[in-house]
Amino acid sequence: MTNAAALSVGWIGLGRMGEAMVKRLTAAGHGVQVWNRTRAKALPLADYGATIVEHKLDLAGCDVVFTMVSTTDDLKEVLFGEGGLVTGPEKPRMVVDSSSISQEGSAEIRQRLEAQGVAYLCAPVSGNAKVAKAGKLLIVASGPKAHYERVAPLLQAMGRKMMWVGEGELARVWKIAHNTMFGVIIQSLCEITVLAEKAGIPRHVFLESINDSVLGSMYTRYKSPVLTNLTFDQVTFTPKLLLKDMDLGLGAAKAQGVAMPAAAATRESVARLVGRGYDNVDFAVLLKETAADAGLELKPENVKVDDGLAG
Repeated sequence: MTNAAALSVGWIGLGRMGEAMVKRLTAAGHGVQVWNRTRAKALPLADYGATIVEHKLDLAGCDVVFTMVSTTDDLKEVLFGEGGLVTGPEKPRMVVDSSSISQEGSAEIRQRLEAQGVAYLCAPVSGNAKVAKAGKLLIVASGPKAHYERVAPLLQAMGRKMMWVGEGELARVWKIAHNTMFGVIIQSLCEITVLAEKAGIPRHVFLESINDSVLGSMYTRYKSPVLTNLTFDQVTFTPKLLLKDMDLGLGAAKAQGVAMPAAAATRESVARLVGRGYDNVDFAVLLKETAADAGLELKPENVKVDDGLAG
């Protein structure tokens, strides 16, 4: 396995997730050069040891460049658009993408990068920015196994566990399936929480009981504070991004001939959130709409709730 300390590392995309993951890398002693479309978002990372560059092409000399952006089109733009990472004479040796994009889009990007002699690894993650900050991401990769092994120490620095699931775009399939379930679970959790509260059980009590039952998970636990105190302004993932992923999941299901009625119903519920103008808020605002449908007006409980991410 390659000595990761010897690899020069670049990073494109410093949203909530990207910023948290870069901080994990710098904390582990890796030097990271970073670029972000909005430069102001990159500047605070200098305090954590990252080097801020002016242009994407400034990262072309890196051994490995990680990308974490919102959509397939965004990834194509930062790679192949004007001033893109691989548009100059010098190319990085490898691109590792952790975005949530389609299998088809990823395959096209792989083909274009490999045609230029640039290795490509898919490495999507499970977890939000708070999970990333706590070092508890699961990172799932696909592509040539030699590429995975080469950057494994870097992946390990950013999470609690990493997995290689096979060649090509299989990690995209995994991420699409993961985020489809992500949507279905929040839909179900909101429904049963509203049921319990309307019957008389305080939200924080009900959520604690679910978290400590066989149904509890890291996901239900770390969403419990926002569901209890209605702090939807503390954004981890927006309804619009969740809708994008639900559409990717249903598209993949259609291609594979798999019926997903629970996912289809959830997709329409999330689409309604988007249609009602919920934009820069956390997708857990679904609880508010579910309660309204039941004739229940929610109020913050103002209770300190453990999100399970400490320690």
